[in-house]
Amino acid sequence: MDYKNDNLDEMLDYINPSVLDYQEWLNIGMALKDAGYDVSVWDNWSALDSARYHNGECEKKWRSFNGSNNPVTAGTIVKMALENGYSPRKYSVSNHGSALDWNDYIGEDYVVTSAEQAAELPIREPDDWNPAQQITKYLETLFEADDYVSYVTECWQNSDGKYLPTAGSSSRTAGQLLAELQKYQGDFSSVFGDTNPESGAWIRFNPMDGKGSKNENVAEFRYALVESDKISIEQQNGIMHELQLPIAALVYSGSKSLHAIVRVDAGNYDEYRKRVDFLYNVCDKNGLEVDRSNKNPSRLSRMPGVIRKGKKQFLVETNTGFSSWAEWKDYVDSITDDLPEFESMAVAWENMPDLAPSLIENVLRQGHKMLLAGSSKAGKSYALIEMCIAIAEGRKWLGWQCAKGKILYVNLELDRASCLHRFQDVYYAMNIPPLNLNSIDIWNLRGVTEPMDKLAPKLIRRARKKNYIAVIIDPIYKVITGDENSADQMAHFCNQFDKVCTQLGCAAIYCHHHSKGSQGNKRSMDRASGSGVFARDPDALLDMTELDLTPEIIKQMQNQETCKICTEYLKRCCPSVLEDTSQDDLLSCTASLKICYDNLPREEYETLKKNIESSDRHISQMTAWRLEGTLREFPKFFPKNLWFKYPIHEEDTIGVLKDLQTDDKLQPNQRGAKYGHITQQKQAKAKAAEKDAELLNTFDIVNVDGNVTVQDMAEFLGVSRDTVERRLKKCSNLKLKNGKITRAESE
Repeated sequence: MDYKNDNLDEMLDYINPSVLDYQEWLNIGMALKDAGYDVSVWDNWSALDSARYHNGECEKKWRSFNGSNNPVTAGTIVKMALENGYSPRKYSVSNHGSALDWNDYIGEDYVVTSAEQAAELPIREPDDWNPAQQITKYLETLFEADDYVSYVTECWQNSDGKYLPTAGSSSRTAGQLLAELQKYQGDFSSVFGDTNPESGAWIRFNPMDGKGSKNENVAEFRYALVESDKISIEQQNGIMHELQLPIAALVYSGSKSLHAIVRVDAGNYDEYRKRVDFLYNVCDKNGLEVDRSNKNPSRLSRMPGVIRKGKKQFLVETNTGFSSWAEWKDYVDSITDDLPEFESMAVAWENMPDLAPSLIENVLRQGHKMLLAGSSKAGKSYALIEMCIAIAEGRKWLGWQCAKGKILYVNLELDRASCLHRFQDVYYAMNIPPLNLNSIDIWNLRGVTEPMDKLAPKLIRRARKKNYIAVIIDPIYKVITGDENSADQMAHFCNQFDKVCTQLGCAAIYCHHHSKGSQGNKRSMDRASGSGVFARDPDALLDMTELDLTPEIIKQMQNQETCKICTEYLKRCCPSVLEDTSQDDLLSCTASLKICYDNLPREEYETLKKNIESSDRHISQMTAWRLEGTLREFPKFFPKNLWFKYPIHEEDTIGVLKDLQTDDKLQPNQRGAKYGHITQQKQAKAKAAEKDAELLNTFDIVNVDGNVTVQDMAEFLGVSRDTVERRLKKCSNLKLKNGKITRAESE
C-alpha cells in the first residue's frame, strides 16, 4: 500500500519527538523508509527536538534500515498521530470500517432529531470563576479515589504553529490530586502546574494504570468522548439533550465544541470499540457529526478550570441524560417502527386470545423456551433424546404427557454415528415402537458449528417449512456468543432463541451445565453456569442435581431385581412351583434364590446366577437425580426423583428416593458416615472407579477418528491438561503415549 497518500509528513506534526524514547524515534524513521519517504522528512522532524538532535545521525541510521521480516510500517505513525489529535480530512462510515458487529442497523429508526429540529440550548458560563472547584467536581464525577488520572498542562508548537499536548503526567490518583488541592487551598497551579493560556490543558477521561498514557494503559473502559464542531454550540447542546446521552460530564472546550464524556461501561477494549461505533453512528444520524479521531479510550479531552485563548474551559453540567449505557441503549433501540402499538386491556377483555397449547403438560407451552441444566453426569443429552422420542410418538416424558409432532434435534457434541446409535438405544430402552421416525430430524454439526447469532438465521432458513413444534439445541456451550458471565452479552445470546421461536412458531429447548462448586444449597434457577440471564430468560427451567445413594438403597434395588428375575425363571421353567409358592417368599431375595436352586435345572440355575450378577452390576452403576423446576406459565411442580438407568431416566414412582439428599446438603458429620459400614478404602476405590468411568465415557465421545488428545478431553471435561494427565496415570483402561490417548487393550 502506498502510504504517501496518507500524508505521513503531515501526521508527524502531531507527534512531538521530545517525548519519545529512543526506540520510538527509530520506529518513526523505519516506518518512513518503509513507506517510501526521503530521509530528509525524518531529519527535519527530528530537529524539532533540539536537545537531542545531532546533525547527520538520521542519515547514518537510515542507511542501517535494510528491511525485516516484520517491518515497522506507516501504521505506527498513523496510530501515534491519531492518539495525539490528528484527524483524517475525509471520513465516511463505509470506508472507516465501523461495522457494529451486533446485528444492529443504524437506519432511520434511530433518528430522534436533527440539527434543524433540535432546540438550541445555550450554555452558561460560571458566575464565579473557581478553577479548583471546576477540576474537583470533574474528578469526583468521573473517577474513584484510587483511579490513576492522566492529564497534560504543557504543550509544544508544530511547524504550523499549532499547540499540541506533551506526554503529561499519569502517576497520581484522583484521591491524591483532590487531597493536594485541599492542601494547597485550591491553588490549581501548585497541583497541576502552570498552563499555557493560549493552549489550555487536557485530561484523559478514563482511569489509567499509572504507568503511561496509551490505550494499553487504560485501566477501565468507562467513558467515550463525543465532540463535534460542525454546528453551533447551542445546536450541539440541544441534540445531546434530545438524544438523552448518558453524559457523566459536559465540558465547554473554550473553542467551537462541547466535550461530552459519555458512559459506555464496556468490559474490555473490543466491547468499547463496538459501543463507541454504535454511539457515534447514532449521533451522526441525528445531526451531531462526531469527530472520529476521538474514539480511542486513552483520548485526551479538555480539562475544565483553565483559560484557552481568553476563554474558559468549564463544566457545563454533570450527570445528565440516562444514568447508564444499558438504559440509553434500551431507549434508542425502542425508537423503531416495527414494534407493536400499545394495547388497551379494555378492548382485549371481551376477546381474549387463546393460550398456546402445551408442548409438555404443565411445564412448557408450544412456542416457548426451556432450559435443562445439570452436571456432567446427569445424562442431559439422553434426557433430551428421550424428549424427542416422546414428542415424536406422543408419549410421556418423565411422567409428563407431550404433544405429538415433528421435532428437530441439533447435535453439536456427538459424531453422527454415536448420535444415531443413541437414538436407537434409547428407543429400545424405553420399549417404544418406532412408529414415527419421520417426525425426528437430526442436524449433526459437530466440528462445523458457529456462534448462535450466526447459526440461528441458517437454522431458521432450513427449518422454515418443516412445521417443527420444537427445536432442541444440545449443548449451548458450543454456540455461546460472548462471555457467559456478561449479562448484556448473554441477553443478546438468548435473544437468538426468541428468533427461533417467533420465526418458526416452535419451542426452543436447550441444555447447559452447572457452574463449578457446590450446587445443593442454591436455588434451582441459580445453578446453571454463567450470567443469571440463563435462569431468568427461559419460560421453563428444569434442573437436575444428583442424590446421594446409600449402600442400603443400592442393595434394596438389587434384591428387588433378583426377586423379579427369579419369578420370571420360575414362571418359564416350572410354573407349578410358582403356584405353590407364597407371595412373601417371592418378595424375599434369599427365599426366591433357594426355591430356584431347589427346582431349576442346574444349567438354568447357572444362567440365572449370571443374569443376577449382570443385574447387580447394572444397578450399582445407576445414579439418582432430583429434578426441580422454575416455571413461568404453570404452577411450580413437586420435585421429581429419577433413576438414571443407562441409557434412560425413569421416574421413582415408589418413593425409594424421596428422603434422600444431594451430597451438597449433607452436614459435614454426615458425609463421613454416609456409606455406613463401607470402609474409607472402599469409598476411595468407588470414587476412583467413578472417575475412570467418566474418563472412558469422555474418550468414547471425543473419539471421532481414533486420534484423541489430552487437549480434546480437557476441553470436554472443563479441566486443565495437567488434571487429565494426572487422572490418566491412575486409569488402567486408558494409556497416554506420544501425546495420543488409546484404550489399554488396543495397544
